[in-house]
Amino acid sequence: MSDTLIRTLADRMELTDLVARHSRWIDERRYDETRSLFTSDVTVRSLRGEAHGVEELVELVRAGHDDHVGTLHGKSDLVIEIDGDTATVRAGDIAVLVIDDGSAAVAAAVHHYRARRTEDGWRFDRLEITPIALTEALPRAL
Repeated sequence: MSDTLIRTLADRMELTDLVARHSRWIDERRYDETRSLFTSDVTVRSLRGEAHGVEELVELVRAGHDDHVGTLHGKSDLVIEIDGDTATVRAGDIAVLVIDDGSAAVAAAVHHYRARRTEDGWRFDRLEITPIALTEALPRAL
């Protein structure tokens, strides 16, 4: 195997892991790990608003998720394109938003990430979330 292929495979695995850790960061409220996922100058755009920098990002996410009993985000269909020290990742996201003991909602979106290689590894420096669907509160069976 060539060094270039090994580097590309390693980069793809690191970016895939970064997307998975983004879901866990939200669901487990691991806000102290923000800088292990995002650059300090990150820009995020979503239906909830826009954030510039990690502090604003955490505020935006907390405002949209901390009022839920729990959340579970699942990413799929990753399309990763690497160009040297930058990359883009497109991922589908399905999220269950537990509203209370009796109800939950389901949201679907497409996440468009941009990442750059830093001395500490890959980090997202941009995220645009395109909403697809959101249900009304649904009764929970468990």
